[in-house]
Amino acid sequence: MGRKPTPEPRLSRRGAVGAAAGLAFAGAAAAATGGTARAAERRGGARRFEGRSVLITGGTSGIGRAAAEAFAREGARVAFCGRRERLGRAVERTIRENGGEASYLRADVRDAEQVRSFVDRAVSRYGGPDIALNNAGVQRPFTDLHEVTVEEWDDVAGTNVRGVFLAMKYQIPPMRAAGGGVILVTGSSNQFATRNGLGSYTAAKNGVTGLVQAAALENAAHGIRVVAIAPGMTDTEMLDAHRPAGLSDEEWARTKAAFAEQGVAGLKRMAEPEEIAAAALALASDAFSFQTGTSVPVDGGQLAAL
Repeated sequence: MGRKPTPEPRLSRRGAVGAAAGLAFAGAAAAATGGTARAAERRGGARRFEGRSVLITGGTSGIGRAAAEAFAREGARVAFCGRRERLGRAVERTIRENGGEASYLRADVRDAEQVRSFVDRAVSRYGGPDIALNNAGVQRPFTDLHEVTVEEWDDVAGTNVRGVFLAMKYQIPPMRAAGGGVILVTGSSNQFATRNGLGSYTAAKNGVTGLVQAAALENAAHGIRVVAIAPGMTDTEMLDAHRPAGLSDEEWARTKAAFAEQGVAGLKRMAEPEEIAAAALALASDAFSFQTGTSVPVDGGQLAAL
């Protein structure tokens, strides 16, 4: 359409680190949304999700952890899963120490029986579910598509697409039985546009688009809304896991900031996980009662320049 292609980031000695920062495509930024949520908390009064049951996959870190804590602050009873038990117990303890109600239930979203068990145990403990956030996801470093191994492809697709399918498969029946609810999925700005080296991730996140659309149409008559949040760059543990050894905190922060300035044309920074969580809570609330079957970018202006 006559537009110039977006240049790939190039960062001298730390070029590999800058490339690793591309893993932040698992989430995105909307500072105004976070500010609205915090303002509501300061005003006090009724909490938006008082007494509601919330299920979250991938809740031990990043966006999932931020969402679990935020839903609990708003009065929800939160059941969340993840593979890392130590982190899961820590999140559970933090939420309870702050007056919230949450339970960590270990599960790997790639395994059908573990997902079924997670949903069954969560429903048995908290009822519902009223809201589900299917957030678990993985991304590999930049790799040309023909160089992606079969094992890497299966891991990305198995977590990001199969994991969402399995979660929906076991969440929808009890949600229908309860009279309705909201299913959110953490997608990506890669549902709309991609870059070199992100083929497997982009394919998986486009699979999320199809799942959300199909589930929304099939369940609208049962009072269930299905929406994807499509984040851009977010500063999460997924990114920090690729930090090269020996790089100081200051150097790593500068590298991430430089990559975000190049990649996010609008706000020129990465989102914080809490900002994406604030968007999730907004979309799960009654304020968005007419929103279903869509993928909503929360990307700080990243897609505006593509």
